[in-house]
Amino acid sequence: MTNYPVKILLAFAKAVDEDKEFLYWLIHNGYPELGALANALHTNQEAFQWLMKHKYPHFAAFSQAVYDDSQAQQWLIDHRFQLLAVLVDAVNEKPQAIRYLAANDLQVFLMLARKIRECRRRKTDERGDYHKLFHP
Repeated sequence: MTNYPVKILLAFAKAVDEDKEFLYWLIHNGYPELGALANALHTNQEAFQWLMKHKYPHFAAFSQAVYDDSQAQQWLIDHRFQLLAVLVDAVNEKPQAIRYLAANDLQVFLMLARKIRECRRRKTDERGDYHKLFHP
């Protein structure tokens, strides 16, 4: 993910925040994988499948690892997607991951970790709200 310009990562953060304008901008301006990743983080299975089909298995694995899928996180490590694995740990507020990102001047990833943590909390809360099962 370090290959993306910071402004693109900021747009991705807005998409993770469920800002549809930024989501559609990413999709239609050369970053459909980041749009799909944002949607996969919102637990959209079609987006997950799109990532797999279009050769972004690392983003698909990341979207699962964020939701405590230990096999997905191990896949990231085994396939040398170290930054994504560290980002999962930062989402989970592990001090060593937060220190690593801070020490390597990766502030944008600290912000992404916070946004993804908030997204995960929202989605987990929604799944636990039985009212939303009947009124999506």
